[in-house]
Parts: sequence; C-alpha cells; structure tokens
Amino acid sequence: MAYDNSEFESKTFTDIDFSGKSFINSSFFDCKFENCNISNIDFTNSKFRNTSFVNCKILGINFSKCNKFILNFEFEKCTVSTSIFSNLNLKSTKFIHSQITDCDFENNNLTYSSFEGTDLRNTLFNNANLSFASFKDATNYSINPNQNNIKKAKFSLPEAMSLLEVFDVEIL
Repeated sequence: MAYDNSEFESKTFTDIDFSGKSFINSSFFDCKFENCNISNIDFTNSKFRNTSFVNCKILGINFSKCNKFILNFEFEKCTVSTSIFSNLNLKSTKFIHSQITDCDFENNNLTYSSFEGTDLRNTLFNNANLSFASFKDATNYSINPNQNNIKKAKFSLPEAMSLLEVFDVEIL
C-alpha cells in the first residue's frame, strides 16, 4: 500500500510496520510515530512539522530527500541505522537516548541540537555546524574538529577525548 500525496495532522501512529512503504509528497504535521518500523521508506519531498519518532526502528532512510523548507522532527529512544541526514538545516533537532549508527551528517546546520545519551557508532559528521550542540553522555562519536564547527558544543568525559584522535597525540 502506498501513502503518496497523503496529509496527516495530529496523528499518532503506534506499533505499525511501515517498512518498504512510500510516502512521496506526504505531509506530517504535529504527528507522532511510536514503536513503529520505519525502514526503507521513500519520503521524497515529504514535509515534517513538529513530528516525533519515539522508540522506532529507522533503517535506510534518505532524509535529505525530504522537503527542506518544512522539516522539523525529533528522535527519542530510536534505533536509526544507515540513514542520510546530509545537506539539511536541523537546528535544535533532538536525537536523544538513541542508537544512531552508520549514518551521514554532512553539510548540516546542527546548532543547538542534542545528541544526549546517544550511541553514534560509525556515524559521519563532515562540514557540520555543531556549535552549541550537546553530546552529553553520548558515546562512540568520531568528530574531527578540523572539519566541523564545534564552538561551544558540550561533551562529556571520557568520550570527549575522542576529539583529539585526529591530532595523533598521546594522552598520559
């Protein structure tokens, strides 16, 4: 079943397997996805305003194909893997207490975003503005300070030591 060109407002989706579905040109305004499987979905030109994903499995989504002018969502306790968030303005976006693995954040505005308590294993940050972002209690991130703006970003020890890896120094 395809959901192309659909509009959803103030809708809560609970315990639904959407894997492989198509939501091309769809709109989600003030919606919530809870305990859903959102894998391999086509969200080309879809709009998200105040949409949250809670405890969802999100695999293989190219969010960079979404409508870039109406894009506001957040993720909490989600498993997000092999997804692309590149070339998006994700200012103040929450990615909290989640597992975000093998994802790409390239050419992003992530100022004031939160990755608190999130495992970021094998996730790429390149040419991202991470100023004022919070990585409090985040783990397994690899952020090159020479390729990303991390001014005033918040990091927790001991994980913050990973920021020095690019400099090939020994910490004693």
